Amino acid sequence: MFGCAELMMGANHIRVRCFDGTTRMGRIKGKIKKKVWIREGDIVIVIPWNFQDDKCDIIYRYTGPQVEWLRRNKYL
Repeated sequence: MFGCAELMMGANHIRVRCFDGTTRMGRIKGKIKKKVWIREGDIVIVIPWNFQDDKCDIIYRYTGPQVEWLRRNKYL
């Protein structure tokens, strides 16, 4: 699911506004924690948790050209 990073909470947690209308607390997965810097306003892919709907895992961050491509092709 697509989401937009809203607020950096610290300790690898970010408040994410998902495109289904829910605001969730996102946790940056360890695989991308050291490799990718996520800032406020970035478009990310999140996976909501099955047992807590208000939390999710962030697994990918889109770059600027990728976001423009998604907007041109009406995914966002």
